[in-house]
Amino acid sequence: MPKFITIGYGDRAGYDRTAEAVRDAAHAHDARLQADGVLMGIAGAPVQVRNTDAAGVETKEGPFLSSPLPVAGFAVIEAADLDEAIALVSQTPCAVAHGVVEVWPLELP
Repeated sequence: MPKFITIGYGDRAGYDRTAEAVRDAAHAHDARLQADGVLMGIAGAPVQVRNTDAAGVETKEGPFLSSPLPVAGFAVIEAADLDEAIALVSQTPCAVAHGVVEVWPLELP
Protein backbone atom coordinates (compact mmCIF):
# COMPACT_ATOMS: atom_id res chain seq x y z
CA MET A 1 0.00 0.00 0.00
CA PRO A 2 1.33 3.48 -0.80
CA LYS A 3 2.88 5.50 2.04
CA PHE A 4 2.58 9.22 2.68
CA ILE A 5 4.52 11.61 4.91
CA THR A 6 2.33 14.19 6.59
CA ILE A 7 3.54 17.41 8.16
CA GLY A 8 1.22 19.28 10.48
CA TYR A 9 1.62 23.00 11.05
CA GLY A 10 -0.18 24.86 13.81
CA ASP A 11 0.21 27.14 16.76
CA ARG A 12 -1.26 27.41 20.23
CA ALA A 13 -3.40 30.43 19.30
CA GLY A 14 -5.21 28.50 16.57
CA TYR A 15 -5.59 25.49 18.82
CA ASP A 16 -7.00 27.58 21.67
CA ARG A 17 -9.61 29.28 19.48
CA THR A 18 -10.95 25.92 18.28
CA ALA A 19 -13.95 24.56 20.16
CA GLU A 20 -12.98 22.00 22.82
CA ALA A 21 -15.33 19.37 21.34
CA VAL A 22 -13.66 19.73 17.93
CA ARG A 23 -10.19 19.44 19.51
CA ASP A 24 -11.24 16.37 21.53
CA ALA A 25 -12.64 14.69 18.42
CA ALA A 26 -9.41 15.44 16.54
CA HIS A 27 -7.28 13.92 19.31
CA ALA A 28 -9.53 10.85 19.38
CA HIS A 29 -9.07 10.57 15.61
CA ASP A 30 -5.26 10.69 16.08
CA ALA A 31 -5.50 8.02 18.78
CA ARG A 32 -7.42 5.75 16.36
CA LEU A 33 -4.82 6.31 13.64
CA GLN A 34 -2.03 5.42 16.08
CA ALA A 35 -3.94 2.33 17.24
CA ASP A 36 -4.14 1.32 13.56
CA GLY A 37 -0.35 1.52 13.30
CA VAL A 38 0.27 5.05 12.03
CA LEU A 39 3.71 6.33 13.08
CA MET A 40 2.99 9.79 14.49
CA GLY A 41 4.84 12.23 16.68
CA ILE A 42 5.21 15.80 17.85
CA ALA A 43 8.01 17.77 16.22
CA GLY A 44 11.07 18.42 18.35
CA ALA A 45 13.77 21.03 17.79
CA PRO A 46 15.29 20.65 14.30
CA VAL A 47 18.95 20.56 13.31
CA GLN A 48 20.19 21.30 9.81
CA VAL A 49 22.90 18.96 8.52
CA ARG A 50 25.23 19.71 5.61
CA ASN A 51 28.17 17.76 4.21
CA THR A 52 29.01 19.72 1.06
CA ASP A 53 31.10 17.63 -1.33
CA ALA A 54 31.49 15.11 1.50
CA ALA A 55 34.14 17.46 2.93
CA GLY A 56 32.87 17.62 6.50
CA VAL A 57 29.66 17.65 8.45
CA GLU A 58 28.29 21.03 9.49
CA THR A 59 25.25 21.45 11.72
CA LYS A 60 23.11 24.42 12.62
CA GLU A 61 20.26 24.48 15.10
CA GLY A 62 16.88 25.57 13.82
CA PRO A 63 14.70 24.91 10.81
CA PHE A 64 15.79 25.45 7.22
CA LEU A 65 12.20 25.75 6.03
CA SER A 66 10.24 28.82 7.03
CA SER A 67 6.47 28.94 7.38
CA PRO A 68 3.86 31.28 8.86
CA LEU A 69 3.02 28.46 11.31
CA PRO A 70 5.50 26.26 13.18
CA VAL A 71 5.83 22.57 12.39
CA ALA A 72 3.78 20.74 15.00
CA GLY A 73 4.25 17.09 14.06
CA PHE A 74 4.77 14.37 11.52
CA ALA A 75 3.15 11.08 10.57
CA VAL A 76 3.78 8.24 8.15
CA ILE A 77 0.49 6.85 6.90
CA GLU A 78 -0.58 4.17 4.46
CA ALA A 79 -3.49 4.84 2.15
CA ALA A 80 -4.79 3.43 -1.11
CA ASP A 81 -4.27 6.78 -2.84
CA LEU A 82 -3.87 10.51 -2.25
CA ASP A 83 -7.62 11.02 -1.77
CA GLU A 84 -7.71 8.48 1.06
CA ALA A 85 -4.58 10.02 2.63
CA ILE A 86 -6.26 13.44 2.56
CA ALA A 87 -9.39 12.00 4.17
CA LEU A 88 -7.29 10.39 6.92
CA VAL A 89 -5.54 13.63 7.89
CA SER A 90 -8.47 15.99 7.40
CA GLN A 91 -9.72 15.35 10.94
CA THR A 92 -6.39 15.71 12.77
CA PRO A 93 -5.74 18.55 15.25
CA CYS A 94 -3.64 20.66 12.87
CA ALA A 95 -6.24 20.36 10.10
CA VAL A 96 -9.19 21.38 12.30
CA ALA A 97 -7.50 23.88 14.65
CA HIS A 98 -6.66 26.67 12.19
CA GLY A 99 -3.48 24.97 10.98
CA VAL A 100 -2.66 22.96 7.91
CA VAL A 101 -1.41 19.45 7.07
CA GLU A 102 0.78 18.74 4.06
CA VAL A 103 0.54 15.28 2.51
CA TRP A 104 3.61 14.10 0.61
CA PRO A 105 3.51 10.85 -1.41
CA LEU A 106 6.54 8.78 -0.43
CA GLU A 107 8.18 7.07 -3.39
CA LEU A 108 9.85 3.88 -2.24
CA PRO A 109 12.30 1.86 -4.34
